[in-house]
Amino acid sequence: MARLTSHKKRKASSRRWLERQLNDPYVTRSKAEGMRSRAAYKLIEIDEKHGLLKPGRRIVDLGAAPGGWSDIGARRTGSTDADPLVVAIDYLDMDPLAGVVFLKKDFLDEDAPEALKEALGGNKPDLVLSDMAAPTTGHKPTDHLRIVALVEAAAEFAEETLAPGGAFLAKVFRGGTEHTLLARLKRSFEKVIHVKPPASRSDSPETYLLATGFRGRPEE
Repeated sequence: MARLTSHKKRKASSRRWLERQLNDPYVTRSKAEGMRSRAAYKLIEIDEKHGLLKPGRRIVDLGAAPGGWSDIGARRTGSTDADPLVVAIDYLDMDPLAGVVFLKKDFLDEDAPEALKEALGGNKPDLVLSDMAAPTTGHKPTDHLRIVALVEAAAEFAEETLAPGGAFLAKVFRGGTEHTLLARLKRSFEKVIHVKPPASRSDSPETYLLATGFRGRPEE
């Protein structure tokens, strides 16, 4: 196991993070295989178990940068620049990817949903992905509300746009998903479960909410 020597200007938390990165097999693998990030393996593992990324399926990737999920989505659906099947959005920069239409915009902007629909060219997505995470403040109640707001916004977009039978996959955190949202998704989808792929670190509170078999938006 690699360990960093002590450095007066380096915080203990930073040192622990660097040591974890150096010893993370997914980080090593992502570099060797040319992946945008280790997060790509989370989607790969979820897809291998649940079969989300079939050829020809259209995908919207919310909070896409640096592009790990969009890259895997494009590869597995057969998306090309001539016939792009993946639309990605993030307020951060993202290097171009073959077969991916990228919008540099905050998904929470009022006009973002319409921009995504326009980028889809009038087609309905078969899968809405969200690996978004709100910046933390250190104040747990505030962070909780931010996380819930992101997931709710992503779910709202999924319900508005998904094709029949479509799926929704979103990152959540333990204690960060409200029961009302889960109940709503269970009315909209045939199956709603929590999944935690091996690539998601065991000490991380993150998990993923997977809803499959979209039946239509529930009536208020």
